[in-house]
Amino acid sequence: MSAVLSIAARPQSQGFWIRLWRDKPLGVAGAIGLALFLVCGLLADSISPYGFNEIAPIDRLKPPSLAHWFGTDNLGRDMLSRCLYGARLSVIIGCSAALLATVISAVVGIVSGYFGGKVDLAMQRFVDAWMSFPDLIVLIVVVSVLGPGMPQIIGTLGLLLGIGGSRIVRSAVVSVREHMYVHAAQSIGAASPRILWRHVLPNVMAPIIVLLTTRVGTVILAESGLSFLGLGVPPPAPTWGGLLAGSGRTYMFQGPWLVVAPGLCLTIVVYATNVFGDALRDLLDPRMRGAK
Repeated sequence: MSAVLSIAARPQSQGFWIRLWRDKPLGVAGAIGLALFLVCGLLADSISPYGFNEIAPIDRLKPPSLAHWFGTDNLGRDMLSRCLYGARLSVIIGCSAALLATVISAVVGIVSGYFGGKVDLAMQRFVDAWMSFPDLIVLIVVVSVLGPGMPQIIGTLGLLLGIGGSRIVRSAVVSVREHMYVHAAQSIGAASPRILWRHVLPNVMAPIIVLLTTRVGTVILAESGLSFLGLGVPPPAPTWGGLLAGSGRTYMFQGPWLVVAPGLCLTIVVYATNVFGDALRDLLDPRMRGAK
């Protein structure tokens, strides 16, 4: 019986990065781009040439140059420095909310898919009711009531994306619970928490990992949209959405670089996370490998 339990299929990690480099070069580029933005955000204090709120009126609305690679805004602040500090906020919010959403999706999806019956029926009807609310409206209401701030955005986005994303995890669990090693564990009297932790969770890690990577880009876009509407992280902290909405929208014709710089940062990091997530899905999903 122990031999049967030991055959639980897990995502194979041997040679994973070699296959990623060989078969998915665009996914590798996305991973490198995401890591680059992550490092730039975490080391913004060290690598930014100026402070994010350092004002120099003499350099007002200067175009990109060797002194200011991304130009300056209407107050003479360096746009490169502000984009680097904005990357820090975007990375923190994106990774934190995506991680929270993935944990919620995993817990709800695994419990609902494994136990089934009335538990599954009650949880899925709650998920249906939750998904009927428009995400943007819920975000605006929560931020309007609790006030703008990082914890409110992370918590709200984590709940919105986590409960809705549990459907993906549940579908994988419904398939896994019918495998022989799960039935073998049940037949020898293994407790349900042990079965979920040792046999079900490792075998649904592939969709969970893909869900995590794709959620990062979704959260960054949602946070930028809130900041553009004035409901994100309050000033003077710079965010990419806030840079687009503030001086960028007002002085867009006098200084096009005010919207080009944060817009490009936002586009690149979201595109990088999406292509990296697609590459992970193609490599971790056995059906995709079999089709190839």
